[in-house]
Amino acid sequence: MRRRRCAVLLSLLLLAWIASAPTPAVAFGTIDGGGQHREHERITRAALACTNGESACFEPATMNYLAGHDREFGAVGAPDSDEMADPAAHCDDADYLAGSYPRTREAAGASLTDCVEQLRGQFRTGLDSAKDLLDDQGEVMPDEVTVSPECNPREREESRAKCTTMEAFGRVLHGAQDFYSHSNWADQADPDRPIGDDNPPGLHRPGPSPLLDLRGATVAGSPANFTTGCYVLQDQVPGVGACELRITHAALNKDRGLIDPVDGRATEPGTPRGQVRDNFADAVAGAIIESRRQWQDFGTELTARYGADRGTRMICALTHDDPVQDCHGRHPNWAAIIALAAAGAALVVVVVLIRRFRRRPRG
Repeated sequence: MRRRRCAVLLSLLLLAWIASAPTPAVAFGTIDGGGQHREHERITRAALACTNGESACFEPATMNYLAGHDREFGAVGAPDSDEMADPAAHCDDADYLAGSYPRTREAAGASLTDCVEQLRGQFRTGLDSAKDLLDDQGEVMPDEVTVSPECNPREREESRAKCTTMEAFGRVLHGAQDFYSHSNWADQADPDRPIGDDNPPGLHRPGPSPLLDLRGATVAGSPANFTTGCYVLQDQVPGVGACELRITHAALNKDRGLIDPVDGRATEPGTPRGQVRDNFADAVAGAIIESRRQWQDFGTELTARYGADRGTRMICALTHDDPVQDCHGRHPNWAAIIALAAAGAALVVVVVLIRRFRRRPRG
């Protein structure tokens, strides 16, 4: 009996310790719980779903995979399943503050470059995967463009071209969106506290950012006072461990709040930095604009690499739920041709009958 009580007591203590341990918070939210409200999904929908009137928008079933839904992370949430510990996937660790600081501006710049190069790699992976969307004649490949059953970025066997292309692009979106939450690009410092590692300066700039030009070969120089946050599992202010005396993710992030998935309106910020002025809303607005820029750039690169005709059909195949029906290539649409021929034949018959009627002698 005493042994059982000890075991129960130890189990309760373990549960209490787990409940009180810091929750990893490396990005805009991917789940609905633990303070997260599926922020990545909602930003992606507000930016690229057909409900907002954007051109080359993503239709519902395809958007479900790109943005995620219910308990599915989607392509944009993929880094939170297998890259949580990689700061480059979330644009973390590019922290710097003028004055006495435990790391150099050059080290911060190197971390920013790591993020941009990581996203460029995913951008190129997506472009490479897109070649298998079409056959040699430029027609969509039915088995490669279907999203039924839904794509799953966590399945190693997933090889459909549409799925692999969108997974890579979703990882681009994730990092690009995190850039606005995890950096001071769009935000402002708390005016009621002195500037320091717990209250870094804000740049208050709009998106898109020239730092995230993924089509380029170099990384643009960051402006003075630019910073992201240092991240470790025990994320707090002041920083501990590797983040001691540094600007931390906890001090800078604007990850939490409510976002309307249609118009992108952001309310009820859930982090200290997000609650300063309009910081959460500004970060969300920047992330939405950046997501649209990245998709536009991706489409531009598809046409540049594969030609206007094939690139246009690739974009169609990636955005439409039924590419086989909606994204015809150069081959004739035989159904339409047969219907047109039938209509022409009927017209000929009518003309012949009219002529015969006119030639009849009147009685």
